[in-house]
Amino acid sequence: MVETKFLLDENEMPKKWYNIQADLPSPLDPPINPATKEPVKPSDLEPIFPKELIRQEVSTERWIPIPEEVREVYRLWRPTPLYRAVRLERALKTPARIYYKWEGVSPPGSHKPNTAVAQAYYNMKEGVARLTTETGAGQWGSSLAFATCLFGLKCTIYMVRVSYEQKPYRRILMETWGAECVPSPSTRTQFGRKMLEADPNCPGSLGIAISEAIEDAATHEDTKYSLGSVLNHVLLHQTIVGLECKKQFEMAGDYPDVIFGCVGGGSNFSGASFPFLMDKLRGERPDLRAVACEPKACPTLTKGPYTYDYGDTARMTPLLKMYTLGHEFIPPPIHAGGLRYHGDAPLLCKLVKEGYVEAAAYHQNEVFEAATLFARTEGFLVAPETAHCVKAAIDEAIRCRRTGEEKVILFANSGHGHFDLAAYDAYLSGRLVDYEYPEELVRQALAKLPKI
Repeated sequence: MVETKFLLDENEMPKKWYNIQADLPSPLDPPINPATKEPVKPSDLEPIFPKELIRQEVSTERWIPIPEEVREVYRLWRPTPLYRAVRLERALKTPARIYYKWEGVSPPGSHKPNTAVAQAYYNMKEGVARLTTETGAGQWGSSLAFATCLFGLKCTIYMVRVSYEQKPYRRILMETWGAECVPSPSTRTQFGRKMLEADPNCPGSLGIAISEAIEDAATHEDTKYSLGSVLNHVLLHQTIVGLECKKQFEMAGDYPDVIFGCVGGGSNFSGASFPFLMDKLRGERPDLRAVACEPKACPTLTKGPYTYDYGDTARMTPLLKMYTLGHEFIPPPIHAGGLRYHGDAPLLCKLVKEGYVEAAAYHQNEVFEAATLFARTEGFLVAPETAHCVKAAIDEAIRCRRTGEEKVILFANSGHGHFDLAAYDAYLSGRLVDYEYPEELVRQALAKLPKI
């Protein structure tokens, strides 16, 4: 009988996060102050982030201790299971072995609370009263609402308008945990009002929502801003996923040949893959492949240039070196709302640029087809975001069927799709539309990149 589920005991949960900056072949390009064109100093970030998160952002130490108060909350759902997808393997008639790390068991239903809990804790320790943030599909917003509820902070969440309208149950979940959820662009902020004046029907974007959340935090003394992806400290916190996964692969007596994960900003993919990429960077697993999977409607890694750009539409953030479609890019209203971001994490982008990570892009209908097959074989209904790497894993398994290779495939199963049933209904009824962002609109957005 093939073992299909690998569980760690609570005492085997990692006590430290892994910082990939310690193993990079060359240092990460620093964020740039757009006014001075000089590298951002840590003190420049203090108006919106607590000091400990700033220290983690710039740290090059390989291991960062996880506070016991954070691990205590993690124990509500961690360690999470690693599954072998034997039923999917049989359905595909593949010699490949397919594994997935299942983050849908957290209270908010995704990987996002791994950093939300840490960020809420550090802000609470420094006396912050309220956090602001943005959210796309609502997984990050509900995770921060959950975390701030546990640590006694108030929370204001700017949710991309199209997702706010498509996914009311995420809003209800945030409000149940005591947070305030506002559709973005909104009339709450100066920038939100400006966007609505230009387009009263603006569907919103993560770039716009980030601008609103930062403006809110910067104009209230008791408030800090919290980001669910992109920045170094966020990716750091997510490495608990990959660290657990490595221990579970030891239990299974296996090791992945290729890792797939969906990418919007990059925290899910990075959290799962960075602890394995440590082995590749050290020369111990030179043939390991890691593939970041994104939507063709928002093809950041596959079509964007690698350059400095703002992280938000209002140009309030420092300039970050990343693959970008331009900070004014507003993607089509696809159901994978968490992947509708114009840029990606600088750490991830550097690894793509230097050839350690690959990128692939997919249409909506093909990823929902893959997710439906996964649900009918493995049982779990995954989020539309996660469906992108399910598609990639299935494609790789089919390729192995043709070649006879017994590859070991791992994908980061980042969250459930229980609040995405309208998207599945659209797919099952044939109403789901495939978008491929026009090259001309990409060129228009890129024309407004800052000159560095």
